[in-house]
Amino acid sequence: MKELIDKINELKKQRNAVILAHYYQDPAIQDIADHMGDSLALARAARKADADVILFCGVHFMAETAKILNPDKVVILPDLEAGCSLADSAPADEFKAWIDAHPGHTVISYVNCTAEVKAMSDIICTSSNAARIIESVPPGRKICFAPDKYLGRHIIKQTGRDMVLWDGVCQVHQEFYEIAVVDLMNKHPEALVLAHPECPDNILHYADEIGSTTKIIRLATESDSKEVIILTEPGVIHQMKKLAPGKEYIPVPNLEGCSCNECPYMRLNTLEKMINALENLEPQIILDEEIRKRAEKPLLRMLELS
Repeated sequence: MKELIDKINELKKQRNAVILAHYYQDPAIQDIADHMGDSLALARAARKADADVILFCGVHFMAETAKILNPDKVVILPDLEAGCSLADSAPADEFKAWIDAHPGHTVISYVNCTAEVKAMSDIICTSSNAARIIESVPPGRKICFAPDKYLGRHIIKQTGRDMVLWDGVCQVHQEFYEIAVVDLMNKHPEALVLAHPECPDNILHYADEIGSTTKIIRLATESDSKEVIILTEPGVIHQMKKLAPGKEYIPVPNLEGCSCNECPYMRLNTLEKMINALENLEPQIILDEEIRKRAEKPLLRMLELS
């Protein structure tokens, strides 16, 4: 592995590249990244990147976001097949028909969507700032929210705002096994239970705190709890162990009983593919300029409000 890491660092210097990585990546990728974060933090890092090349270790919509904010930079993704079930749930043509069916609504889209969907939105949000974004819309204004219905329901509870929700879900967060949550809570009665708002209502019901990936990491590592039950993609546990190694971090099985409910798309990226991407500057994110400009406006609006 050291040879791979040395090669990546060498190529990074040659290409004047910066590596951005999401918390759901493999630990080896997290450790070599220049910037780690959730979607909001990585959007900010992408915008500020002082490099010719952005190597984005995440999924396709995240790399698209980096390209939208950095049109003059080369943005590469280790594996072009690294998609997202949420983004896939909202095809652009169906999304257009949906917003056309709700005239007069402010369209707020979760960042987990394609550039085409962003281009049809008024504001983008992440799980970190969703409530703030919703509350920025004047009271009485109708809202369409897409694509995650569970995050949408959570925001409705937080803000009291009525919203029309797109019927989309994250396949990782949807599949947590409720009986396993209860069993783990019985085995670890003092454990702090932390959940991402992409989880269904029946899972969020058990959480002591609900929040973004960054918030989950912060609460897990800064709390007095010595045991923490984690209801999000288990890639976050690597950072938790680095920040607070003296605790037990407990992932929850999915519906099939797997103890590691990993995102299959996030895990497509590897050190070998990072080397290939830096050597060949491929796969590269290419966007239609008109779509990019339209998608940039709601993203910049999000960053202003955040």
